[in-house]
Amino acid sequence: MRAVHLASAALLGVGALTLAAPAAFAVDGRDRGNSFGFDVSPTTAAAGDRVTLSVWGCETEVEVSSGVFDPVVIPKEQHSAEAVVGWAAEPGAGEQVTFQCGEEYGHKDLTIEAGQQPGQSHVYAHKGVNAGVGGTFAGFDLGDIGLGLALVAGSVGAAYHWSNRRTADEHN
Repeated sequence: MRAVHLASAALLGVGALTLAAPAAFAVDGRDRGNSFGFDVSPTTAAAGDRVTLSVWGCETEVEVSSGVFDPVVIPKEQHSAEAVVGWAAEPGAGEQVTFQCGEEYGHKDLTIEAGQQPGQSHVYAHKGVNAGVGGTFAGFDLGDIGLGLALVAGSVGAAYHWSNRRTADEHN
């Protein structure tokens, strides 16, 4: 009988994990009920910077527009394109980037930061490669991962607890 309870708890835990999976995918651009995904990378850019516009799951060409760069068309055979943030972009402003796939629209935010002025050039010091500090995962938020793990662990624990409860008849 113990095996049945354990199997039930495991099955309920896997079910909770399965039901939690769609929430993890909502972060990728499909969070507004769209049938296609989209992204802007980086999400913070200065005037003159290039941003990558990505799209997936769209069967037609995608038109991308914003008040800080010229309209971009991503052909249906491609999944990304680049845009250059215009010099008139106001630092500190939050701009909306609109993706249109057929009749559907999706929006992502792009934050404008202070950067170089037109005509300035970059001066780079030759100090080797800055490889980062390590221990990071691109696109993963440890808080979200921890919350997800806590929810799954809680649901497995609750399933185990409820599956092991004995009724008054079993005690007698």
